[in-house]
Amino acid sequence: MRVLSWNVNGLRAAGRKGFVEWVEGEKPDVLALQEIKAREEDLPKKLREIEGYKACFHPAEKKGYSGVALFVREEPDEWIVGLGEEEFDLEGRFLSARYGDLVLSSAYFPNSQEGGRRLPYRLAFGAAVLRFSAKQRKEGRRVCIGGDFNVAHEEIDLARPKQNTQNPGFLPEERAWFTTFLEAGHLDSFRRRHPGEPGHYSWWSFRAGARARNVGWRLDYFCIDEGLESRVEDAAILSEVQGSDHCPVEIRLS
Repeated sequence: MRVLSWNVNGLRAAGRKGFVEWVEGEKPDVLALQEIKAREEDLPKKLREIEGYKACFHPAEKKGYSGVALFVREEPDEWIVGLGEEEFDLEGRFLSARYGDLVLSSAYFPNSQEGGRRLPYRLAFGAAVLRFSAKQRKEGRRVCIGGDFNVAHEEIDLARPKQNTQNPGFLPEERAWFTTFLEAGHLDSFRRRHPGEPGHYSWWSFRAGARARNVGWRLDYFCIDEGLESRVEDAAILSEVQGSDHCPVEIRLS
């Protein structure tokens, strides 16, 4: 099973940059999207109905903001829309598809914003994701969460750590949450496959040619529960893919 995740920074904008053709070329079994910034009814048909895929959308209540989606080749046994907590579900940040005992999720973590204005909300969302994962695992399910986690966990995960210690995405509280998340029985699939390798990023600022110079951050992950580790065949970052300030990330599961 090949699963891709991509923060498209606006699905309609991505559609104008070859998104559908990219999907048709890559042919993932599951595609998780974040920051779609649109309701299903506002999308053109070619983005709602990609041939060979079934789609589920979880937009934000606020138009043009946030929102997640899943495109799947095979109808899941169950769609799980949201986290079951209104303050987060109104922003369209979490959507899951269950195949038997495997739960695949698309997650868009809040940005803490300048000065940490939304840090409490961001940490509360992280706690809700932990509760969701714990509930699924208690029911005997395996969990794979793909998406924009909006945090670079360690210094190796961004090009300029020293200059960003007080910036959202690298705040001590955010990084501590990620450590807690991993210690609760989750694995960072890419870092498990590529330990100690610098220079792997999934987001670059649009300013000052940051992408061309690879001055980036690794904000996008596939995190799995420990019970799935033996089924991971590969994990990768598709940094050559254009169309957003983020690039897709990938996990392959047997």
